[in-house]
Amino acid sequence: MNGPPFHDVTVGDLLSRLARALPDRDALVYATAPRYTFATLEHEARTIARGLMALGVQPGERVVVWATNVPEWVVLQFALAKIGAILVTANTSQRAKDIDYLLRQSEAATLVTIRGFRDLDYVAELEKAGIRSPERLALRGDRQPPHLKRIIYIGGDTPEGFTPYEQLRELADGVSDAELEVRGRAVAVDDVINMQYTSGTTGFPKGVMLSSRNIVNNGYQLGGMLGYTPADRLCLCVPLFHCFGCVIGVLGAFTHGACLCPIEAFDPKKVLETVHRERCTALYGVPTMFIAELECPEFSTYDLTSLRTGVMAGALCPEPLMRRVMTDMHLPEIAIAYGMTESSPGITMTPRDSSVAQRSQTVGVVLPELEVKIVDPASGVARPAGGRGELCCRGYNVMKGYYNNPEATRVAVDADGWLHTGDEASVDAEGYVRITGRIKDLIIRGGENIAPKEIEDCLREHPAVADAYVYGVADAFFGEAVAAAIRLKPEETARLKPDATDQVINELIAWCADTLAQFKVPRYVRFVSEFPMTASGKIQKYKLREEHERKLKLKTGN
Repeated sequence: MNGPPFHDVTVGDLLSRLARALPDRDALVYATAPRYTFATLEHEARTIARGLMALGVQPGERVVVWATNVPEWVVLQFALAKIGAILVTANTSQRAKDIDYLLRQSEAATLVTIRGFRDLDYVAELEKAGIRSPERLALRGDRQPPHLKRIIYIGGDTPEGFTPYEQLRELADGVSDAELEVRGRAVAVDDVINMQYTSGTTGFPKGVMLSSRNIVNNGYQLGGMLGYTPADRLCLCVPLFHCFGCVIGVLGAFTHGACLCPIEAFDPKKVLETVHRERCTALYGVPTMFIAELECPEFSTYDLTSLRTGVMAGALCPEPLMRRVMTDMHLPEIAIAYGMTESSPGITMTPRDSSVAQRSQTVGVVLPELEVKIVDPASGVARPAGGRGELCCRGYNVMKGYYNNPEATRVAVDADGWLHTGDEASVDAEGYVRITGRIKDLIIRGGENIAPKEIEDCLREHPAVADAYVYGVADAFFGEAVAAAIRLKPEETARLKPDATDQVINELIAWCADTLAQFKVPRYVRFVSEFPMTASGKIQKYKLREEHERKLKLKTGN
């Protein structure tokens, strides 16, 4: 059969085609075992798929994967697709409240997890949320997510009552290849195959439903813009739970037969080691990751001359950093990508021959087979050429909708199929898109979308807080940092003496850290006696932001 590129196929069938076309080519390579070819990765995915069938995982069932970039993550991405189950991705920094919400809202029947990430113990967080192993379901109270049937555990020392991941291999013997083929043939390209949770202005994450047509074709187009062939090797250090990892990364590479060399959790030294050892030709990251790699003390000892291209996304890249990445890291064809989870995620990308200015000041041109228009956010009327307005996108990449949330879906995708991004943008005469602001009230910190309301709600639960508003302030490293303006209750204001203010701030930050994922915890807190408001009573967050940034500049002298 013909070899890659492959597109407009199901996620499960994509790997099968690669196994037939490029059986002996490297597919998935880690610093230590395993090292899969496309043929052995297909065999592994089929084995795990049969094991999941034997365990009772059904077509359309939501399966939450809460893990770092372990090899099993990629295997599961294809194994679940082969049996028509829906992979629900979970942020590795989630805490008890987050994973409980995700399991409930997605109505997931299966959770696959690991011991934890850095100093976060996932098993302990599950216990804190009242989520127990299936063997203890009889003991569960109202706190247990009602649809959860099983928890699969990756790693040694499996907690009591959890199903060891390795047991799936034994269970696979009870399901034939013919039964798997029947299940696979029933999966269509427009079936929901992937769900990712994204923060909105409401503060309640929404489950974005994506199909194979959405994500395989988007990966194909993005990989095509990068010029991928089977000769390419991608060092993948962005999280697989993001579209950046599992779509632009896995599917962007695999649709063109390229090899993946993942990093289990970002570490700048390990990234440089992997590029050096595996002779990687491509590298992904958000700007903060590239800064960390360039600042690694051993940077000059690694040979990066094999690199040629890659993707920087999540925030605009300053021109000085772009120049260093292109020269010092040997990435002359580095591309900037823009999009959102609801668009699978890619909408635009800079061509490989774009100028430094175009890479640092724009997000590129519209991907093939997609439409973009700029409209007045209030009226929906198209803006004239070069005018600013809300960026809307239409095409194969637009999500199927938000899970169990038709009202939010109607707001995001209009009757004519246009996805409203909530971003203010303009398009120049050459077709390059500039993002000029955000209509949505989101903070983007190092590529992470953060909903202020969730943090505000957490702060308002503190007994000393009367009210709180959260916003982003400029940050040289992360792009934006989380900041909060807080009005304390009258009886607590007396505590704000010069020698006690820092103590109160630290108490509030610690309060947030006990509940929220680390990246959501405010870095800056200041106290106010009142909040700036419009005549209609709406809080003017831009004034809070401007005043906070002014005070920070005075404090630092910058």
